[in-house]
Amino acid sequence: MTECLRTGWVSSAGRFLEAFEEAWARYCGRAFGIAVSSGTAALDVAMTCCALRPGDEVIVPAFTIISCVQAVLRAGATPVLVDCDSDTWCMSVADVRRKLSPRTRAIMPVHIYGHPVDMEPILALADLHGLRVVEDAAEAHGAEYHGRRCGGFGDLSCFSFYANKIVTTGEGGMVLTDNEEIARHARALRNLCFGTANRFVHEELGFNYRMTNVQAGIGLAQAERVDATVERKREIGRAYTSALSSVTALQLPIERPWAKNVYWMYGVVLRDDVGFDADEFAEQLAARGVGTRPFFVGMHEQPVFKQMGLFHGERYPVTEWLSRRGLYLPSGTALTLKDVATVCDAVRAVFA
Repeated sequence: MTECLRTGWVSSAGRFLEAFEEAWARYCGRAFGIAVSSGTAALDVAMTCCALRPGDEVIVPAFTIISCVQAVLRAGATPVLVDCDSDTWCMSVADVRRKLSPRTRAIMPVHIYGHPVDMEPILALADLHGLRVVEDAAEAHGAEYHGRRCGGFGDLSCFSFYANKIVTTGEGGMVLTDNEEIARHARALRNLCFGTANRFVHEELGFNYRMTNVQAGIGLAQAERVDATVERKREIGRAYTSALSSVTALQLPIERPWAKNVYWMYGVVLRDDVGFDADEFAEQLAARGVGTRPFFVGMHEQPVFKQMGLFHGERYPVTEWLSRRGLYLPSGTALTLKDVATVCDAVRAVFA
């Protein structure tokens, strides 16, 4: 970091930017990395690279952050929602199959809270129907699917390096791809599509989504120790699971046999026979000195999308169940095992 500042290259150029792009692409098994200003920016760039037209459809999970649907809309396409699996909380492959139509052009699998999507059938469907796959790995740094790191699947993949991510640059993101032409296009898009012969002659509209060299220097240092950070997150996850496995009122995170869950957030879900919802659960934990955060609210229940006339009358039962009955516990790497035990004591006390 000090070296980065001494070079004087603090904005959107410098060797740390290229080094971070190369290091993260290599870590995820990709050929090219394009660093951008946020995870949302990465999704915008990726969806624009898909060259979507009005009427084209992109399949997106209902249980995710709003950035995913926003990126589809900004690319001029129509988001089509699918529900999620009740155990992994990731998009349901069966629902993806049901929602395919002649207008489908892309699928956006989103790895939720550190557990991978079941990618093989998604990729098979995309291959069969000639669809793009834009993988959102913003919450899955270091997670694995059948031994292959998340961020290494599909035509493009997207990461966030926000402050609470396993690798952080404060704000920042990255697009990864194995396609050299897509990489060239993504680099142009993040930098206002400046001309080559004449910088100020533009043939396409782009974005100002550049990452600074300073941010990249921070990210590169974090990337160098990502395996240790991932193992720390998994240690915290194991400690929670061990301590809370006897609390029958809760559904805990799982790790499918083909997955490596990095437990970016350690979520718990109240079972149906518990007589209160996640909001009250959070209040009871707060009264015992434990802070929590709520789960995502389904995209079909977002007021802004209702005002736009989207998803009218649609229901996604698993998403709604998770939204109303799920929250995540303190999950930062600064937690000690003693801290985890304190949180678990408070959880058990709620159900005593």
